[in-house]
Amino acid sequence: MSKVRLGIIGVGNIGSAHVNSILEGKCPEIELAAAADRRESRRAWIQEKMPGIPVFSEGEELIASGTCDAILISVPHYQHPTLAISGFEHGLHVMCEKPAGVYTLQVREMIAAADRHPELTFGMMFNQRTNCVYRKLKEMIDGGELGVIKRMSWLITDWYRTQYYYDSGAWRATWNGEGGGVLLNQCPHQLDLLQWLCGLPVSVQARCYEGKWHDIEVEDDVTALLEFENGATGVFVTTTGDAPGTNRLEITGSRGKAVCEDDVLTFWKNAEDEREWCVSCREGFRKPEYEKIAVETDGENPQHPAVLNAFAGHILRGEPLVADGREGIRGLMLSNAMHLSSWLDQRVSLPIDEELFFAILTEKCKTSRRKEERDVTMDTAGSY
Repeated sequence: MSKVRLGIIGVGNIGSAHVNSILEGKCPEIELAAAADRRESRRAWIQEKMPGIPVFSEGEELIASGTCDAILISVPHYQHPTLAISGFEHGLHVMCEKPAGVYTLQVREMIAAADRHPELTFGMMFNQRTNCVYRKLKEMIDGGELGVIKRMSWLITDWYRTQYYYDSGAWRATWNGEGGGVLLNQCPHQLDLLQWLCGLPVSVQARCYEGKWHDIEVEDDVTALLEFENGATGVFVTTTGDAPGTNRLEITGSRGKAVCEDDVLTFWKNAEDEREWCVSCREGFRKPEYEKIAVETDGENPQHPAVLNAFAGHILRGEPLVADGREGIRGLMLSNAMHLSSWLDQRVSLPIDEELFFAILTEKCKTSRRKEERDVTMDTAGSY
């Protein structure tokens, strides 16, 4: 095999971006072999783009067609595990868009299916891991440059969305159709990066405000307090209702603090570890000396094509993935914990009570609104 024959299931907002990346030559080891979408207009779009390739109305039809070596799943969230499991059962490699699913119990079934087929590649579309700023920050943390992590905060409020965005699809912003709001749609990237950089917290206390800034039934404003195993604390704040909004990640360790903002990584490096300074200094107010450093990166931020290229490289030559699909459950566990904490109005420990989360979600789905279906596809460029 010299190229991976890829079938894309769902060619809406993000799926069409993947199609364009492949057609523009950004993924040289991937051949677009088939596509599927339930909307007739999107099937017509892909047929115009790629005359002659098989186009299906259902993902299951594509999976069973024998036209592909691998599938990329970019459909509403509840279907991610179902289609992935079917893909594995048909001997196909699987790349899944974020999030891994809506609830962790469902994702555990997907991981079990992947584990039954170790010969198949399972990837997750965590494209923010390709950002040079976050890659460099992880290198610094793993290398001990920040010392012991004491505190983190992420203010991620530049995920602005209008009412038109939420009204553009019947499945959007409903419990039954999407399964959540800003935590499940926009923030899987940040929740993944948070656990990738700092590890999962051991407890979460959150307030998720449902329909605070939009006419929707799911959360569009969240504030969460996190506690980590080593005693470090964190704050995570996000919304789709602020403009212009902010994206600022700050991680404080015993050897200084690192800040990611405006695609720049800055490190305030202590001359001496603060924990050692605290007990050795004989002055009451004096801080350790520090140096402010503009951290150099390789400047590369290849995003989605890089994830797909690594996926192809893993299939063809066993090269590393950007993110193994099994890792998707970690950020989802954090998302589920924030929801559960808010629903119960109390702090919850991780791992959460997954059966309880599913039971409450099921009750919410019973009263979820039915929205009018609209045939709208938007350009996602610059939105991530």
